Amino acid sequence: MRTFIGIDLGSTTTKAVLMDENCQVLGRGITNSRSNYDVAARVSKQEAKIAARFTLFKNALGSGEGVELLLANLERNFRLEQFLSELGQLEQTCNSYLDHERFKNFKAPLREALDRVFKTISSEAADIYAPGAERKSDFFRDIAGSRFMNLAESISKESDLSFDVLLNVYDKSIIDIESQVAGDATVSKQLLNGLTRAMREVAGVKISAEAARKALAEVLALELEETYVVGTGYGRVRLPFPKEHIRSEILCHGLGAHMMFPGTRTVLDIGGQDTKGIQVDENGIVVNFQMNDRCAAGCGRYLGYIADEMNIGLHELGPIAMKATKTTRINSTCTVFAGAELRDRMALGENRADILAGLHRAIMLRAMSLLSRSGGVDEEFTFTGGVAKNQAAVKELRQLIFENYGERSINISADSIYTGALGGASFAHSAVK
Repeated sequence: MRTFIGIDLGSTTTKAVLMDENCQVLGRGITNSRSNYDVAARVSKQEAKIAARFTLFKNALGSGEGVELLLANLERNFRLEQFLSELGQLEQTCNSYLDHERFKNFKAPLREALDRVFKTISSEAADIYAPGAERKSDFFRDIAGSRFMNLAESISKESDLSFDVLLNVYDKSIIDIESQVAGDATVSKQLLNGLTRAMREVAGVKISAEAARKALAEVLALELEETYVVGTGYGRVRLPFPKEHIRSEILCHGLGAHMMFPGTRTVLDIGGQDTKGIQVDENGIVVNFQMNDRCAAGCGRYLGYIADEMNIGLHELGPIAMKATKTTRINSTCTVFAGAELRDRMALGENRADILAGLHRAIMLRAMSLLSRSGGVDEEFTFTGGVAKNQAAVKELRQLIFENYGERSINISADSIYTGALGGASFAHSAVK
């Protein structure tokens, strides 16, 4: 099967979209960008291929009774298989670092501590991926890393070991693990094992285990040919592609928004490092744009900095801000100065939710300035990027657009973070077709 792939290498996450010859999206993949952009590109592309296998398997099964539940359980069990495999590799790599000369005097207690840490995490894996279990992240590094830190800290105190040494071993090992991309044979085995687990858990599926396994095996045997790949995004110059396979993120976000919502005329994309106001024509071709590329104020990095200042998760900012009873005026949009102003207001006893509501409004005011300089907000308007998932940011944006331009159709997709990669995949398709 010929496929066309777009890869959007952002400053925080790298996204990939894989489509077929009919421009139908088969799969999407996402991973941490890391410092190694080549690895991030390979991992996101592999994740998109895995998602494509799921789509093809779903098509093979049809819409019979219990199929959706089976697919959900298959994905959950596949992720469990993936997690346990990577956890085993991480443990092996950590232990290999202990063979270094500088650990020779306390290698045994370190090995014992690591053994306790990994046995505990392994025993928790089934609960982490249990039906309905909530995870703050789906990235292996985030899940395994947070548990490793907590367990290593308590075990090091009990064993009179240096927590810093265990942390150092983990930091070195996780880089090696993240640089590895599982081969097709490994992925196929994990999917088949996941299906076996899933079939045992699901009752009432109108398909036998043998038939389901045969259908999945046929899907796994199908070659997904990389006919053409296009790279874009913040780190596009580091992507392992020839120059003719690289497109600007402005063009890709404009075309991607048009593909999601064909009536789009204005696009706002807020990424990790920049904000873009884009105007497109009826074909998704960019006719004007403005971009703040001088600092990260008002971008995803800004929100991340604020979350760190408040010692909360990035995903918690929006829900907390939505509880505000008023909107505190934030005078500075500079990331560093806003942090100082945040600390001052907290020290004065102002409500945290009100402060965060003010910070979200400050971000959207900056975005509105960019939109104004790019040509304003036309009908219809599409909001893309990771910040589009933040309900407080969306609320402030809707209010500001209404105040300045009146009623406008505002499009926000659950897959908005993949907009740039979608545009890249479309450019890949056009290059061949």
